[in-house]
Parts: sequence; structure tokens; C-alpha cells
Amino acid sequence: MALPLTPPLQPMLATAVDEIPTGSDWVYEPKWDGYRCLVFRDGDDLVLQSRSGKPLNRYFPEAVAALARTLPRRVVVDGELVVAKGDKLDFDALTERIHPAASRVRLLSELTPASFVAFDLLAVDDEVLLDRSCAERRARLEALVSPGDSLHLTPATADPALARQWFELFEGAGLDGVIGKPASAGYSPGKRTMIKVKHARTADCVVAGLRWHKDTEPGTAVGSLLLGLHDERGVLHHVGVVGSFKAAERRALAQELGGLATDGEHPWLVEPDGRRLPGEVNRWRGKHADWVALRPERVLEIAYTQTEGAAPARLRHNGQFRRWRPDRDPASCCYDQLDQPARYDVESVLRGEVRPA
Repeated sequence: MALPLTPPLQPMLATAVDEIPTGSDWVYEPKWDGYRCLVFRDGDDLVLQSRSGKPLNRYFPEAVAALARTLPRRVVVDGELVVAKGDKLDFDALTERIHPAASRVRLLSELTPASFVAFDLLAVDDEVLLDRSCAERRARLEALVSPGDSLHLTPATADPALARQWFELFEGAGLDGVIGKPASAGYSPGKRTMIKVKHARTADCVVAGLRWHKDTEPGTAVGSLLLGLHDERGVLHHVGVVGSFKAAERRALAQELGGLATDGEHPWLVEPDGRRLPGEVNRWRGKHADWVALRPERVLEIAYTQTEGAAPARLRHNGQFRRWRPDRDPASCCYDQLDQPARYDVESVLRGEVRPA
């Protein structure tokens, strides 16, 4: 490639904050729930680069073909690969696209095609734009990119009130918050120059299992706790994990919870009968992951951002431990406490419309 910027290039990152900032030096954008992707195009040579610097071309051939038809011939663009099913983003369908079998990749490229949402312009022709302000890069991007054919331009605004409306409404279309960029700042590869505001919620979950910490002797330190929620039939499903404990906490949890270990009656040690279980074989894991069943007698409160998957849903990211809930009956910890965002549609998000779906 003869571009002034070539892969691998680290994308600019964001720091999590609790509230959408106000002031005159911010540009706000919806936060897309997909795969961060830098696109490098030099004539017929086009590379999709992941956040970690790895090429994504083989997994998204339809996106490569579409961007070759729609992008200028010499350009570097930052954005997000997303998959929409119906009127909502589908992260599960997106992750399924990372598959080792070429035949499977070809099939999924037709069944669940990905689109690219552009939100920053890093270079065009021989000109590097990293030192240009965010406001100028945005204006150049709008003038350069014509949305269409699986290429979209993310909405942007300088109005914090509108950004707050986006934060509330767009979650219904599968987005997960708002990004803020300093309007006068340049693009800083690998640095957390932006801010991100994501949805934060709490839920009370049953502790029904654990995994020992991988760097210690089994039985001495907890790596993560396996969490469960009951559906409307009273069936306990594995919903996710909570971890990130300090070393002393891991050892204390091993002593505190070790007495609950059981290999007898346990809702996750019976025939699956449709329930979601921990450690199941999937495309990322070729064998069952080891875990220790605990009598489902303890309840804790977690903070979480969002869920994913068809019912019964699971946590999109690991939960964050908040506190123990000795006052809660494990049988009362059900899916109905998980927030469900109002429905919205992706096309309205791309148009920047604020309206109920």
C-alpha cells in the first residue's frame, strides 16, 4: 500500500464516564455495538483491520466488496462493522461471522451480511488528517463519503440534549451508549482521547458455581463466580459470570464458598432440557470448561450494561460485583428484573431520528 497510513494502526480509544459531558467542545455520536474496524483502501487493495490490528477481510468478504464499490480510491476510515437482523443490531450474529471454515463464511456473508458505519476520516490521498480537529475531520468525512450499499455515516451532533435522547432511545435498536469526542482535538491512535457513556443496571443473581483461578492451586482462590436467573417456569439458567476480584478477595471467597460445593443434586448437573448451562462447547471452545457446582443458596448484586441473545438471555459483558444480598431468596431472582429497552430501529438511528419506534 502506498497510503500515508498503513496497517496495523491502533484506533483512538475511549474512557468510560458516568454522564454525558456538556460544553461547546464536544461532538457526540451513538456508540455502535459491533467490531471496531479501520479501513485502508489504496485502489484495488483494501484491508479491514480489527481493533487489535488483525485483518478481517476473510470473515467479511461482502463488506470488502461493498466498500470497494463505495469508498474513494485512496482513503483511511475508522468505523464499526455491524450486523442488523430485522430492525436491531445482532451482536451474536456478528460474532458467528468469525469462523474458520470458508464455506461457513460464504454462507453467513449471504445470510447475515455486515455493514460498515463510518465515524472518522484519518487520511485521504497523500494527506494525513490525524492532527486536524475532530470537527474538521467530520466535515471532510461528510463531504467524502456517500452512504449506500452497506456503507453508512454515523449521526453526529454538538447538542448534549440530543445526545441524551439518543442515549435513551437508540438502545432499543441494539446500540449501547454515546461516544463524545473533543471537537478541537486531533486523532490520537491508541490513546483514550474520547469518552463513552454506557447503560448501567443492577440485578440480583444466584451464585450457582465457580471456577478456580487459573494461576493458583484449585480450591485456594476463586477466578469467577457463575451466575443464574430463573425463568417464568422456575428453571435456573446460567446468565453470566462475575470476576475481577483482588487476590485477597479470591482467597477469602474460596474459603467462604468452598463448603457449598456439590456433585449431587444441582440444577446444572441434570439433563439440559433447554436451560442455558455454563462451560458448554461452542465455536470458541472445543471442550467443556471446568467449573465447580455450588448449592444455589447465595445471592449477590451485580452491575451490568446489557444483555444479548434470544430468551433466555445472558449478560453481554461480565457482571461487576456490587454486594452480597443475604436478604434475597434465590428463588426470587428471575429474568423479569432485567431491563428491556424500548424498541427502536437501526434505520432511524442512521438517519439520526429521535422518535419512538
